[in-house]
Amino acid sequence: MEIKRPLYLDRLVSRIENGMIKIVTGMRRSGKSYLLNNLFSNYLLQQGVGQNNIIKIPLDNFEFRKLRDGEVLYNDIKNKLDPSSTNYIIIDEVQMATDFVDVLNGLNSLPNADIYVSGSNAKLLSKDIVTEFRGRGDEVKIYPLNFGEYWSVYEGNKFRALDEFMLFGSLPQILERKDEEQKTHFLKNLLSETYIKDISERYHPKNESDLTELISVLASSVGSLTNPTNLMNTFNSIKGAKMSYNTIKTYVDYFIDSFIVEKSKRFDIKGKKFIDTPNKYYFSDLGIRNAVLNFTQMDLGHQLENVIYNELRTRGYNVDVGMVSVRSNDSSGKMLRTNLEVDFICNLGNRRYYIQSTYQLIDESKVKQEEKSLKHISDSFKKIIITHDDIHIRRTESGITYLNIYEFLLNPASLEL
Repeated sequence: MEIKRPLYLDRLVSRIENGMIKIVTGMRRSGKSYLLNNLFSNYLLQQGVGQNNIIKIPLDNFEFRKLRDGEVLYNDIKNKLDPSSTNYIIIDEVQMATDFVDVLNGLNSLPNADIYVSGSNAKLLSKDIVTEFRGRGDEVKIYPLNFGEYWSVYEGNKFRALDEFMLFGSLPQILERKDEEQKTHFLKNLLSETYIKDISERYHPKNESDLTELISVLASSVGSLTNPTNLMNTFNSIKGAKMSYNTIKTYVDYFIDSFIVEKSKRFDIKGKKFIDTPNKYYFSDLGIRNAVLNFTQMDLGHQLENVIYNELRTRGYNVDVGMVSVRSNDSSGKMLRTNLEVDFICNLGNRRYYIQSTYQLIDESKVKQEEKSLKHISDSFKKIIITHDDIHIRRTESGITYLNIYEFLLNPASLEL
């Protein structure tokens, strides 16, 4: 089963021979190796690049174990370079090589060498690229399958597909598991034996079980505003033990660094400034989030919100939580100030969208609730409400667009409709 990932392939293609080290990052099992070794490699062949000009080195393969010595790796690649044309160097699990940063920087200085690598989250994170490669690393971040990619190979109707997408997530391997028992086992094993151990190996926390407990608290708060103090209080209440504010904040940063969760900051739309706290946290894969909670707490509204957030991030948008301050008078004439929430402020270049997520618009009061914050935004950027309800796209007199979730997820240009 081949899953096309045109969005990421295009991002790699646009970086060909840009003089930088292309580094594919993302959570474990999201498809980094497949993107480089299959999709990108096949693209090069289709463009007429000779097989000998594509040097592929999977360092996690036992056959290539001798190349895990950085000096040996460097010399091996250097000796294979064709001086008459561009050589495309693809190294998988590059962190397994000693002194790999020096090796990559050295290779990048050679003529006719165009470098693409992926690596383990335990050793190669976004912040490493900034500090270690000092402007020579070009990060391409990959997410698990979006719904369009998932649906392209799913056997069944789109309604059942979205149900499973929201329940078991969209790591590519989940589609190879044929029943719920296999999917559940895969996700829970991946969580405990890969993601948590990755963090433990890199950061050596005092107690690994605290990581597991804290990520459970974080999973319960998806779609809700929270901060390290709230997380600390909840953790200490559940655990019956004390963990400090600084430790909680540090552990949450571990999850972010490992691409398991992302933080969405709060932005005051009228004041045009960020607010330090509280924030929202979303899981890069809902299947992992649900496995953390042992497949309980199936809040469809918050799950849908997480799906929309991930789709926006996949499309390249910066996504923040919006706040609109509204003033009114009570019955006695006293001035009241209310903060209304906008689920997402999405920015990409000069484009901006305000988006509300709601699972169902059950009645007129719910409609008014979802529209209220959007109507108090005075600028002219597009305002959208995305719902699971089976509706056709429509616009209100106040300029708010309503979109069905399937239209949003399956049409890459849906925000422009």
